[in-house]
Amino acid sequence: MTMLQAGNGRTILRCEHLSKSYQMGEIEVKALQDTSFEIREGEFVVILGPSGSGKSTLLNIIGGMDLPTSGKVFLRDEEITAYSERELTEYRRNKVGFVFQFYNIMANLTAEENVELATEISKDPLPIGEILEAVGLADRRDHFPSQMSGGEQQRVSIARAVAKNPEILLCDEPTGALDFNTGIAILSLLHKVNREMGKTVIVITHNSDIALMADRVLRMRSGRIIDDHINENPVAVEDIKW
Repeated sequence: MTMLQAGNGRTILRCEHLSKSYQMGEIEVKALQDTSFEIREGEFVVILGPSGSGKSTLLNIIGGMDLPTSGKVFLRDEEITAYSERELTEYRRNKVGFVFQFYNIMANLTAEENVELATEISKDPLPIGEILEAVGLADRRDHFPSQMSGGEQQRVSIARAVAKNPEILLCDEPTGALDFNTGIAILSLLHKVNREMGKTVIVITHNSDIALMADRVLRMRSGRIIDDHINENPVAVEDIKW
């Protein structure tokens, strides 16, 4: 596989004036407040912020798992926030890959079967064998999650997300449950997915050191993006320390 240049100038994702409020008893919680930004195709983007800053809410809306109180989300020129429930289901199945902090893989299925489960509901999946090879699990394909380390289980999660051949890969604290060395290995894999497979990758994290490897960093606080900047000199993954 060849390395691709980060971002080609074409907008793949656009969020316009997103707001999200929750009612908790008599208190209105404003999780997002008038949030707008664009992401280019092929970028590796980190959304950075402390717990409660709104980053998970934003990721859920981008991923079609939640709707904003107001505002719009576009994938290319299609308004995701105007989709019906059926259209949102198709969007989640085919356009978006999800990687979570706690893996969410099926305990009674092997690595290969977990990945196969995702490809069976996708319109244009990638070859399972090639993806398992790419994530370093070719020799673990017949192992169950209980026979794998945390890092290997997260690799299964990434393989499952990538095998769907999504437009965007959304990662919610993907290293949060891992030790440092395993976390670096997972970040290296996500970087490979971005550079060699050409996938737009969005990682949300509270860890500011991870932002050093990104092409672009969106910093959040209290439901707002307070900083949006291009990282002119991303740090190599192996040089990240925390």
